[in-house]
Amino acid sequence: MTAISDRRLKAAIGFIFVTAVLDIVAMGIIIPVLPQLIKDFVGSNAQAGIINGVFVALWAGMQFVASPVIGSLSDQYGRRPVILLSCAGLAIDYVLMAVAPNLWWLAVGRIIAGVTSSSFTTIYAYMADVTPVEGRAKAYGLIGAAFSGGFVLGPVIGGFLGEISPHAPFWAAALMSGIAFLYGLIILPESLAVEKRMRFSWRRANPVGAMVLLGRHPELTGLAGVTFLLHFAHHVFSAVFVLYAQYRYGWGPREVGLLLAMVGALDMTVQGLVVGPVTKALGDRKTMLLGLVGGTCGIAMMGWAPTGWMFVAAMLPNALWGLAMPTLQSLMTRQVSESEQGQLQGATMSVASIAGVASPLFFGWIYSLSVGGGFAPLTTWLDRHGLGVIDAVVHAPGLSFYISALVLALAGVIAWITARRAERAERVSAGDASLS
Repeated sequence: MTAISDRRLKAAIGFIFVTAVLDIVAMGIIIPVLPQLIKDFVGSNAQAGIINGVFVALWAGMQFVASPVIGSLSDQYGRRPVILLSCAGLAIDYVLMAVAPNLWWLAVGRIIAGVTSSSFTTIYAYMADVTPVEGRAKAYGLIGAAFSGGFVLGPVIGGFLGEISPHAPFWAAALMSGIAFLYGLIILPESLAVEKRMRFSWRRANPVGAMVLLGRHPELTGLAGVTFLLHFAHHVFSAVFVLYAQYRYGWGPREVGLLLAMVGALDMTVQGLVVGPVTKALGDRKTMLLGLVGGTCGIAMMGWAPTGWMFVAAMLPNALWGLAMPTLQSLMTRQVSESEQGQLQGATMSVASIAGVASPLFFGWIYSLSVGGGFAPLTTWLDRHGLGVIDAVVHAPGLSFYISALVLALAGVIAWITARRAERAERVSAGDASLS
């Protein structure tokens, strides 16, 4: 870890926490209104599901390309400049989306947002710089709590502002990102010592090259697979939740915003207060599995819930999902050196971004099909071959959530096997070190 005084270290961690909150507030503000804005442009709920999935995929696709570049740049130039530039870029991007007159402008805005929000890799690398190995699960839990705190505030603010104008939340998001930039400019110290920096290389910074790091150890590869499945399952929310809630329960921006605030509050509680004690009692592996099991049960209940109140009740077991990501991150950071933490986070974000490209497109299409919109080329082909009955079979609004639950269950199985192997390898390595 770099030599930062205790006072500056506390200020740095406080900034990372505040920045994470402000960034997620800015993102959360637009969640209740962006799908509705898309629907206003295209004219139908089913088509909005597909387009919204495409927009989320655009955002994730840019993260896939940009995350390893940003992670590697932070390994050479330090974490501070990368984080500050990202905050400034997000502020400019939200202004662009606030004045967007059509879908093409919104698409450009989502592309830019995908690049600038890739600084999340640097935030995690920053915490790895200033936190000892044994404390990283708790530290990542705090960052997760900060993200959740942002989702408590963001959707509520966005929901109420969206009642005024669908563009108002974008202006508010720009303001939040601008505040984060100014705050960091004054407060944030550098975390990565000069002697621990690694020269930038396009071989490591391109998405494929960055993920070579994940192939060095079977355990790291397996955990990266769990990361992919976890993010694939989670994107069912960004792809279809707002449209699903409107279609099935008649919820508007205000109700959606309040529900997302509840999700954020539960997640903040789990990651901020529960991860540390549970990890201490059970260890990273069992805590991660508990989170994945809870998430699987909760998301399956969401797909089944016939009423809005039952959907809300499903949020309780689903909140345990918050135990999974911090412990997964902690297990992965143990497999690489300090100088590779930025590269690891970039590679991990690239894996998550691949899921972010594929998942929204998939779930957007599934949702469109399940509410009767179908996907024109496929529907035509099915009708031509006498298989049009499939449209009726899949007419179940909660189908996307059921599939997400199955994906998360698969992640749980792989996580249990891989993390157990990783723990065994660590014990063997520790034994060898004690003998040398």
